[in-house]
Amino acid sequence: MRPRARKRFGQHFLEPAWVQKVVRAIDPRSDETFVEIGPGAGALTLPLAARAEAVVAIEIDRDLAPALAAKAPANVQVIQGDFLAGPFALRGAGSRHSTLRVVGNLPYNVASPILFHLVDLYSAGVPWRDATVMLQREVADRLTAKPGTHEYGVLTLLVGRRASIERLLTLPPGAFRPAPKVQSALVRLRFHPPDPIGRDERVFASLVKSAFTRRRKTMLNALRAFEPAAGVTPEDALARAGLDARRRPETLTMAEWVALADVYAVAAAVL
Repeated sequence: MRPRARKRFGQHFLEPAWVQKVVRAIDPRSDETFVEIGPGAGALTLPLAARAEAVVAIEIDRDLAPALAAKAPANVQVIQGDFLAGPFALRGAGSRHSTLRVVGNLPYNVASPILFHLVDLYSAGVPWRDATVMLQREVADRLTAKPGTHEYGVLTLLVGRRASIERLLTLPPGAFRPAPKVQSALVRLRFHPPDPIGRDERVFASLVKSAFTRRRKTMLNALRAFEPAAGVTPEDALARAGLDARRRPETLTMAEWVALADVYAVAAAVL
């Protein structure tokens, strides 16, 4: 019997015809451990378990989690809980030499928070190699956006600091049950240290979030709302970073945002 989708969890279950396409794109290996976010009834969990060393499936639904655990093989650990409330103790989740990867059919209503949480966990030392996740196409567009486009913004920059993004598949509404009203995409995030390296990642994140609340303003005006800017004026900060004050936030490249954040980080350090 197919599980009943619960709207409050944003559930859309992957249809069998698409499971093997997604598994091929993930390309699981026998020396890899997968953390699966939102396994549902196990459409991906079971084929992954057949090829990987281990799977840790984190399911928020109190009905689906025990049902999956009852039919899962020995190398699958099912955890009932909210991934965003983690971290979780991964008991017996593969050997210490196992490569750690993430997969998931992310609920549309919490996809961005989950992506930020994955980045935060990587930054805190969790050694994800990559994350292959299904997202609303609009979110995938924001992840892969280029400077100067409408989609370019906070998600692009904060996730892009720690991961390169690759689109793998486009999934039509019919790939899921119930069918969503939007197109979806399968994307892969390959995690890496910050590039380019900045002086203070907290300043970088705070600056980007603040400036993009005023993305239609010039940089000169957008920076007036940046609270940690004591000790340096917007005019001075932009001049020191070599940036035209008339530009808008969505036109700055990653390297330019890092250079600007470094100006503020240096100013804060000498106060």
